[in-house]
Amino acid sequence: GMELLPLGRVVIIDSHGMDDVGTVGELRVQRARQVLNKADIAVLVIDGTVGKSTEDLALQKLIEKKGVPYIIVLNKADLGGFKAENDNEIAVSAKTGEHIFELKEKLAAIAAKGQNTKVILGDLLERGDHVVLVTPIDSSAPKGRMILPQVQAIRDILDAGATCSVTQVEELAGVLNGLKTPPKLVVTDSQAFGKVKQIVPESIKLTSFSILFARYKGVLETAVRGAAAIENLKAGDRILISEGCTHHRQCGDIGTVKLPAWIRKHTGKDFEFEFTSGGGFPEDLSPYALIVHCGGCMLNEREMQFRQSSAEEKGVPYTNYGILIAYINGILKRSLAPFDEYASMI
Repeated sequence: GMELLPLGRVVIIDSHGMDDVGTVGELRVQRARQVLNKADIAVLVIDGTVGKSTEDLALQKLIEKKGVPYIIVLNKADLGGFKAENDNEIAVSAKTGEHIFELKEKLAAIAAKGQNTKVILGDLLERGDHVVLVTPIDSSAPKGRMILPQVQAIRDILDAGATCSVTQVEELAGVLNGLKTPPKLVVTDSQAFGKVKQIVPESIKLTSFSILFARYKGVLETAVRGAAAIENLKAGDRILISEGCTHHRQCGDIGTVKLPAWIRKHTGKDFEFEFTSGGGFPEDLSPYALIVHCGGCMLNEREMQFRQSSAEEKGVPYTNYGILIAYINGILKRSLAPFDEYASMI
């Protein structure tokens, strides 16, 4: 990760040596495929004195097929050679810095186009509404700060002209009693749902960060259906539990210990569990009867949608931690109540 102005924070993934031939080349083409599953923008760098090779053309096709916006950069402009022909091409010189500024401007323009106008919970709020966020601070919370989804939710509430209180479970009852009027919504961390639902009266809408973010990332409907699919599992089925961050950063032992225990307890059956973390995700999902993914706060939207569609292609039910936890605790129905179009699914 680095700051690239005027874009802001970026992660640059290099799929170097794409045009190598032989098995190494094939591995690198495969690497480019994987990179394109999570890339928001692709930059195809071509030697401007040589022009597009057959490999470059193949790669351009692959980028177009994946639907990733891209720019073609003709390098070595200081040596003359090919001129940029289309709007998405630019001739630069890495050596002299020629047109590098314009390249960054082009990248920023593409990024601005792709900025989604979706909101996390702002569409549920009106100016002046109040929201209570319940964020347990335990050993899995990062030291001295909040996790990204909580910060994003606060920003979204402020953008909507609304206000919020942020509390831990122990203080929640006191916060609710101290408010002159009931809040429009209470949002809780999934792990605290069991306790929180007993404190928050039925008359107040209650949901979880997991549900808000699954809706925001366009995966809520699939995740709700996937959670209900645990009722159809047979003993001995293989279940994949996949975490986006590398282990023990944020999610502690939810994926590896708690979820398998909750699934066994709920179904009364034993299963084979497999675990992946970070960038690892199996190419072939057909052996699994269910995939349970984390909320994906460390993965971008493209990567999350790619993982979900890989499961859909194989017909494998796919859900996430928070939604499965809510389902097992019998509170998914209540936590979908703020969203009319999903409430009827359970």
